[in-house]
Amino acid sequence: MPEDPTTLSDFNDPITTVDQLEAHAGTAPEKVRVKEIKALDDLCRQFIARSPFCLIATVDPEGVIDVSPKGDPAGFVTVLSDTVLAIPDRPGNRRLDSYHNLLKDPRVGLIFLIPGKGETLRVSGRARIVRDAWLLERMQVEGKQPAMALAVEITRAFMHCPKAMVRSKIWQPESWRNADDLGDIGDAMIRHGKLKQTPEALLEEATSEGLLRLY
Repeated sequence: MPEDPTTLSDFNDPITTVDQLEAHAGTAPEKVRVKEIKALDDLCRQFIARSPFCLIATVDPEGVIDVSPKGDPAGFVTVLSDTVLAIPDRPGNRRLDSYHNLLKDPRVGLIFLIPGKGETLRVSGRARIVRDAWLLERMQVEGKQPAMALAVEITRAFMHCPKAMVRSKIWQPESWRNADDLGDIGDAMIRHGKLKQTPEALLEEATSEGLLRLY
């Protein structure tokens, strides 16, 4: 058995062309290809209204891809029309990776999830960071409105099949492995950033800087 690879060039049997891919994995049937739509319909609107969590994918000019989670009470993403939705920006660690990327490349991909439901909703489009007061006021939670929002103009949307959720058993608590012994964000920051602080000191600092504030 060969050693585990350390680079992509260590793999000996890659697929490098579309013809190879389709010969190996097959092609999608027509009913799967035509499910993509260019605007949100009632089904998409209802899905977004019940979703408390989505993932945002962006890319920087060097091609480095970032995927960022966003979560709030269900319906936190505002559908403004069939072709435009808006996502509030809540207090975070101020890295703002997605926003830095979008200032240079507005292309964006979203996946919406609903706990307990197998299907997901995939949306693609172009995004802009906005600060319109009328919109931010509509996005208040606990009396706090976001400082800005991400407006997305939709170019395609489609429902994704539930196989990944079924295989992973992600919504079945009895299948979850205990993760109490895994390090938390503080442990990761200390280890990955080679910080000299203790977890307690790091937590105190993060609290004083407002990094733990939800709204």
